[in-house]
Amino acid sequence: MTLLAPTAPRTPIPVPPRTAARRGSAYLSTHPRTRLALLLSAPLFWLGAVYVVALALLLVTAFWTTDTYTGEIRTEFTLDNVITVLTDGFYQGITLRTVGVALAVTAIDVILAVPIAYFMAMVASPALQRALVVLVLTPLWASYLVKAFAWRSVLSNDGILEWLLRPLGGHTPGYGIPATIITLAYLWLPYVILPVYAGLERVPNSLLEASGDLGGRSWTTLRLVVLPLAWPAIIAGTIFSFSLSLGDYITVGIVGGGSQMLGTLVYQDIGAANNLPLASAIALIPIIIIFGYLFLVRRTGALDNL
Repeated sequence: MTLLAPTAPRTPIPVPPRTAARRGSAYLSTHPRTRLALLLSAPLFWLGAVYVVALALLLVTAFWTTDTYTGEIRTEFTLDNVITVLTDGFYQGITLRTVGVALAVTAIDVILAVPIAYFMAMVASPALQRALVVLVLTPLWASYLVKAFAWRSVLSNDGILEWLLRPLGGHTPGYGIPATIITLAYLWLPYVILPVYAGLERVPNSLLEASGDLGGRSWTTLRLVVLPLAWPAIIAGTIFSFSLSLGDYITVGIVGGGSQMLGTLVYQDIGAANNLPLASAIALIPIIIIFGYLFLVRRTGALDNL
């Protein structure tokens, strides 16, 4: 019979005190949504406060006025600026021109982006896909001003475009609205390609194979299968190109010649004219147009692709 040596008594492990921090940690460990809300609350509050406050100040300033003689802003409520912007033919014409430029840029970018994104997502090999994504992103590495001034050089009367078109009997469009549309279409094209590419990448290849098995040709498959599924992504891309073109003022100042858009009017009223209330009233126009556009496209699912 083997005798067991007596064991030493075990020392009890002390239980940590139930402090407020420990109770909070235990609560958060079982409530992931609360953890996520606390994690995002600070940046969302900062973003919301800055954006909402700035937009509120813009809206309020539009209903103030500027003293004609002293240039000082009077905080007296008036609708003169808003009425002037909405009823004056000068501002109406520039508004139509700005919306027309934004629509033209958006149409050009969609026409160019859809086939490029389709090739990247459906045709190219994985290695080529990565290379094409890098090529699409490469223009974004250059400065906005550098690209705009580069197009100013290309579109000039002695630029490379004139040199290429002259043997064919053509000429450069020069500076003006066509040059503005061309430059803006180039600047915002990557912002349209990437959402469309992301949307097409989610289209199952089995649908394309099923369409081919049922006798659908390439164009039929693209029109009846691919485009309906990629439509929300295309609309998401148009939001970028349309909104960015609607508020742009630098490009038209570089290649627009004597043309004006809403952005240039805001810049001139803030800088040269020193009329902040009128500039705020003009800035309300693209804001209202953008909110209206977002209201129209919200049911297409485009906002989920941003």
